[in-house]
Amino acid sequence: MRVIAGSAGGRKLRTLKGTETRPTSDRVREALFSSIGELVDGATVLDLYAGSGALGIEALSRGASHATFVEGNTAAVEVIERNLEELGFRPRADVIQADAAVFVAGPSVKSYDLVLIDPPYSVGLPSDVLEGLLGHLNQDALVVVEASSRLGEVATPEGYLLGHRKKYGDTMLVFMNPLGPKS
Repeated sequence: MRVIAGSAGGRKLRTLKGTETRPTSDRVREALFSSIGELVDGATVLDLYAGSGALGIEALSRGASHATFVEGNTAAVEVIERNLEELGFRPRADVIQADAAVFVAGPSVKSYDLVLIDPPYSVGLPSDVLEGLLGHLNQDALVVVEASSRLGEVATPEGYLLGHRKKYGDTMLVFMNPLGPKS
């Protein structure tokens, strides 16, 4: 697995051995970042269920100002740390070992412009995480969830405006924006 584009384009990424994580394919990462384009430049990024950190690292490589990686698996956290060090992105990143739902239920220390959520496919759209995330988002934030394309129709999560969906084989990307404060 490699970084697709940007300052670290072509550089190799370490991944977790075994089947505990499912890295986002190069094809899906390339399609995702092509579709969001300049939104990444200068953005604060949150990578939930980070795995190897490939999504957040791709954002950093493409000009994101900062990325926070949240991952519950200890071995995966070590892989993220090594990838960030080897690519020189460590100063622009925080790595937090925590369950995604627990992290978003906590107090908002930062607010994010772009959130990349790649839970296990068995989770689908993690409604508890999406609900807790609302307090961590900037007004014009974009949230992208990677899910199984077998998920079928996607109900709009509370507090979000559901955007488009794109399918790539077994993978579906679901784009959404927060509705903003209720009046």
